[in-house]
Amino acid sequence: MIAIALRIKLVPSPDSCSILFVCLGNICRSPAGEGLLQHSLNALQLQDSIEIDSAGTIGYHTGKLADHRMRSAALNRGVQLQSLSRKITVEDLHSFDLVIAMDRENLADIQRMTPEPTAELKLLSDFLGDEWPSDVPDPYYGGDEGFEYVLDMIEAACPAIIHSISP
Repeated sequence: MIAIALRIKLVPSPDSCSILFVCLGNICRSPAGEGLLQHSLNALQLQDSIEIDSAGTIGYHTGKLADHRMRSAALNRGVQLQSLSRKITVEDLHSFDLVIAMDRENLADIQRMTPEPTAELKLLSDFLGDEWPSDVPDPYYGGDEGFEYVLDMIEAACPAIIHSISP
C-alpha cells in the first residue's frame, strides 16, 4: 500500500512543514502514523522539507518505544518505528503546522488544550475515503489483525496527507 504514495509526483516546498500525529498513549497509532508517513516521504525524497513527530494525549508511556506488536507489524512492511512516546503540549499546537488526531476523542482532548491553536487540527479520517471509519480503532487490547488494520488505514491516508502539504 505504500506504493500508492510513491505514484504521487511532488516537488519539495521551499518552506518546511511540520506534522504531529496524536493518539491516546503514543504507543500504537500515532507512532505508526509518524513512521509510515516518514517512510513514504523518504521514498519520495521529501524527508528534508517535512518534520514529522507523534504524541499522546496522556503521558503514561512517556519515554517508551511503540508497542512491540505495532513495531513488529510495521517492520513486516519495511517500516521501523523508533520514536519514543511523549505527551502533547500546548506548544505543539503552535509549533506544528498540522496536527492529525487518530479519533474524535483525541481531537476533542486536543481542542480543549487551547482555544486558538495555530496548527490546523484534523482527523486521520479526513484524509480517507468514505469506506473507512471516522475513528482509527485503538488496537491495544485486540489481536494482531487490529494492528494490521490500523497500518492499512494510515497507509491509505498517506497519499492524501502528502498531497495536502504539497505546493
